[in-house]
Amino acid sequence: MYILIIFLILVAIGVLVAMSSVRVIPQSRAVIIERLGAYLKTWEAGYHIKAPIIDRMSEPISLKEQVVNFPSEPIITKDNITMQVDAVVYFQVLDPKAYTYNVEKPLKALESLTATTLRSVVGELTIDQTLKSRDKINARMLELLGTATESWGVKIARVELKNILPPPEIQEAMEKQMITERESREAILRAESEKRSTILVAEGEKESLILKAEGEKQSAILRAEAACETRIREAEGEAEAITKLNAVKPSDKTMQLRSYEALVKVADGNATKIIIPSDLQSLTSLSAVDAEPAPKKKTTK
Repeated sequence: MYILIIFLILVAIGVLVAMSSVRVIPQSRAVIIERLGAYLKTWEAGYHIKAPIIDRMSEPISLKEQVVNFPSEPIITKDNITMQVDAVVYFQVLDPKAYTYNVEKPLKALESLTATTLRSVVGELTIDQTLKSRDKINARMLELLGTATESWGVKIARVELKNILPPPEIQEAMEKQMITERESREAILRAESEKRSTILVAEGEKESLILKAEGEKQSAILRAEAACETRIREAEGEAEAITKLNAVKPSDKTMQLRSYEALVKVADGNATKIIIPSDLQSLTSLSAVDAEPAPKKKTTK
């Protein structure tokens, strides 16, 4: 009976030891296995069995890209201005063995390395260059941190400056400068707007005068064409009248009478110069003959 109880106890202990030796590593995780204190192997995602008692497992190491937001650090720029700067570092563990054995407290080491590198990079710049050169600072930090952490089995993916805070008096001066620049740009825009408005008004007046002159020119051309057309029509009418007059073969007296009528029209007061034909006496005699009353017939008783 005692032997059976001891046997069952040994079986239970064996089952528990066997169950404790079975491990399932999830995706994007890695575990370091040490046997009797020495590195044995690295377990990645999947099913694994370790030797009981003599093998020891480390804490799971994440193989995902991680982000660490380090607290702000006081940094002195090249022009002796103290600013508060904090950085965000994105990194990924590529070699769990190097990450475990090549550096003590990797996150603390990465924080200290980031702070010292940030002081070195920003200390070479003035405050204006620091505020305007975020991309250059990020690129320089990425280069230096990547080189330093390569032996740690860590890949630095990105480095971003989160906040750059100058002293309060510097911030106040920058705000005043910004307000001055904004007012200056506003004044320039207002002047340009007024200038553009004046130019547009002048161009409108110019176009109006041009259109008015073109209208007057067109009107004058039309009047001249109308007068020319009138004279042409009158000349054609005179020519037609002369043609018809020649066709009926008028007598000399008729021609002299027409000449007299023309002379009367010329002397109606509108002409500034009158040319008297040399045969005016004959025309006058003709008109007298025409105006003389006919003699009365004698009546016989």
